[in-house]
Amino acid sequence: MQGRVLIIAGSDSGGGAGIQADIKTVTALGGYAATAITALTAQNTNGVHGVLEVPPAFVAQQIEVVLEDIGADAIKTGMLHSTDVLEAVVATLSRVAPKVPLVVDPVMVAKGGASLLNEDARAVLRQGLIPRATVLTPNVPEAEILAEMTIADEEAMATAGRKLLALGPYAVLMKGGHLPGDEVVDLLLTVAGVSRFVATRIESRHTHGTGCTLASALACGLAQGLNVEAAVARARSYVLQAIRSAPGFGKGHGPLNHGHTMAG
Repeated sequence: MQGRVLIIAGSDSGGGAGIQADIKTVTALGGYAATAITALTAQNTNGVHGVLEVPPAFVAQQIEVVLEDIGADAIKTGMLHSTDVLEAVVATLSRVAPKVPLVVDPVMVAKGGASLLNEDARAVLRQGLIPRATVLTPNVPEAEILAEMTIADEEAMATAGRKLLALGPYAVLMKGGHLPGDEVVDLLLTVAGVSRFVATRIESRHTHGTGCTLASALACGLAQGLNVEAAVARARSYVLQAIRSAPGFGKGHGPLNHGHTMAG
């Protein structure tokens, strides 16, 4: 077991996304997962049916006690649903983990397209959390909100990525899965340039939790000493195989096979 990853995110009772997907991913890739849970959800493959928020002070306490004892080689954030929680996470990380690599998955848009963050929370995300990120991992709807522009093709995705890079993160991984086409193109942007990752699109309804899974796999790679590009490449490969071998559970957007590395 190598690489300690602290995951700050919400729980998915269906097990396909959120904290549950994060723990499975880090474990499957040989890392150690610790957590700070920001919210509990009553959720299945058909959607979110209820949310119970965790008080911001308790979110901060979870972060503090894990880091002061176990420590972390990388941190990943997922669902940070309110301004108060975002501010608590930013303040706590600034105080107790200022130099730990940070992957920010800006969970801003629900599967059905509804916005999950109000304007105040978006401002804290842009000004407080994103500048601290080692890697920011928006999908197209999230990048459209953050970059305040429409993204219809790969060129626009690159333009938005450069705008997000200007907010201060070391790297931005623009995920192109929402764009049409037989291929899925992701772009990794740093001040050094753009790296392009291409894969054949897998037609499947079993894609619940792909964003959480990719970000946690990326954080695990950083925790294990991989550079950003190598961590992205491994994370994408892991997610693609997890989609290909998905178990087919549920009536809606089903979960991935997070344990495919352990099969056999």
